[in-house]
Amino acid sequence: MVRPVLAEMRIKGLGVIDEATLQLHPGLTVVTGETGAGKTMVVTGLHLLSGGRAEASRVRVGAERAVVEGRFAAPPGSPAAKAAEEAGGEPDEDGTVIAVRTVNADGRSRAHLGGRSVPVGVLGELAEQLLAVHGQNDQLRLLRSAEQRAVLDRFAGPAVTDLLADYQRVRREWQAVIAELTERTERARELAREADLLTHGLAEINAVNPLPGEDEELVEEARRLADVDQLRETAGAAALAVSGSPEIDPDAPGALGLIAEAQRRLVSADDPVLRDLESRLADAAVLLADVGAELRAYLDQLDADPARLQQVLARQAELKQLTKKYAPDLAGVLAWAEQASERLAGLDTSEAALAELAARRDELAGELAGIAERLTEQRVDAAGRLGKAITAELGGLAMPQASLDVVVRPRPAEADDPAALRVGEQLLHAGPDGVDEVELLLVAHSGAPALPVHKGASGGELSRVMLAIEVVLAHADPVPTMVFDEVDAGVGGRAAVEIGRRLARLARTHQVIVVTHLPQVAAYADQHLVVDKSAEGGLTRSGVRVLDETSRVVELARMLAGLDSTDTGRAHAEELLAAAEQDKRADAPVE
Repeated sequence: MVRPVLAEMRIKGLGVIDEATLQLHPGLTVVTGETGAGKTMVVTGLHLLSGGRAEASRVRVGAERAVVEGRFAAPPGSPAAKAAEEAGGEPDEDGTVIAVRTVNADGRSRAHLGGRSVPVGVLGELAEQLLAVHGQNDQLRLLRSAEQRAVLDRFAGPAVTDLLADYQRVRREWQAVIAELTERTERARELAREADLLTHGLAEINAVNPLPGEDEELVEEARRLADVDQLRETAGAAALAVSGSPEIDPDAPGALGLIAEAQRRLVSADDPVLRDLESRLADAAVLLADVGAELRAYLDQLDADPARLQQVLARQAELKQLTKKYAPDLAGVLAWAEQASERLAGLDTSEAALAELAARRDELAGELAGIAERLTEQRVDAAGRLGKAITAELGGLAMPQASLDVVVRPRPAEADDPAALRVGEQLLHAGPDGVDEVELLLVAHSGAPALPVHKGASGGELSRVMLAIEVVLAHADPVPTMVFDEVDAGVGGRAAVEIGRRLARLARTHQVIVVTHLPQVAAYADQHLVVDKSAEGGLTRSGVRVLDETSRVVELARMLAGLDSTDTGRAHAEELLAAAEQDKRADAPVE
């Protein structure tokens, strides 16, 4: 399977580099050049491709924009291919994925991946899977405890990472239960007051016991009781008009009497049309008889009842008290009562409920403490092995008396720590990555005190410590491309040779790109790039070219104290190249 590597990088208008294309080897590529030629622009370009901060000052003087383009070999299923696919981009014709970062002279920048415009953060996510750039800032990052713990966990592998995943899962649940218990406890009084108010309101409503639609019925009944005399007069007049006088007054026959007279006249007529109309009058008489009966029944029950009127008015007053407190009308009062009953059922502020949550919290704390103890044990075991391996590498990097201790110690919980966890006899801070602090301590020489690595190492020694760590972690590092900027700063002689040897060893499993000023390191390259500068019209212009074997000898001789124009210098360069090739062959694994 093709390894996902950075196959090519093109730089335009970045710093002193006008335009350059870098063909990168899948093994070890070194970048050299005179001071000020622009070697560090290669690393700056890689930072931009990694989603790093864009600065207008990086744009070449007189240029409208700086452009950095990276072509990644992207086998199907590789991080580069997946990232391009998720962003809606597509691989190029040869199967590679192209990432582009453009920085305008005003500081604004744009990013593209697989031919599609993407947020800069997408390039950052891609770089996390493909590139690891190690420069001075990255060495400073190594000084942080969290980064040192991450180094140890990478070295330990699944023995730690699997336990850490279990720890984080249980910790999330533990913290969720703690948060719920805290909220329930702190709000217990508030919830209890709410429950009391709801209980009181429901009791008041239940005491009145309103019925749906009762308020409208009472309004109608009260109106009828208050207007009984007027209603009797109206109903009586209507009954008289329909049924006539009960004393059979011929002057007031009523509608029924008049219909009966009309029926009598029509039924005796000789015309069949008129006789047919009589049947329709009969139907009308039946309807009027029903209306008359209802009017008489209404009059019979329509008696003045002052006592009932007082009852109705009193009931209306009771209902009005409810509508003043709980809703504008009776339907709203009944709806409030239903909602209050549901809410009251969910307000469990009982001691039993809190005790159940507390028990679950303690159960999870015990489980979490057990995982944390096992995680610490695995880290302590791995720390011993990691320290020995890095110490062995330092011995080959001209630090023969130095040793590195990887110390794992518990992190005590502070007062009122919400993530305090009892582990054994200690109360520790249960952070997202465990209860441990990890620190790299350097013993510079025999008898020297163990100091934090940034205090016990010089700048050059810190670079070598970092390189030793990367060599040791090579088997565990999933990032295929590693970039080292001036990792050989402050060293020379035999130490420089050892750095070159280890970079070559690292390049057997990773793509390694190194910016260096040391010929001993450059001699180990599988591909050698040089940054040349020239001055035209007062403006410095740089480019990058690939060196063939002859040009490599000249460049290495220049790096050897400027001896490129002498036979001695070239002979020394050829000797250096031959020794490096012999080292690489001797170091190569037997197939």
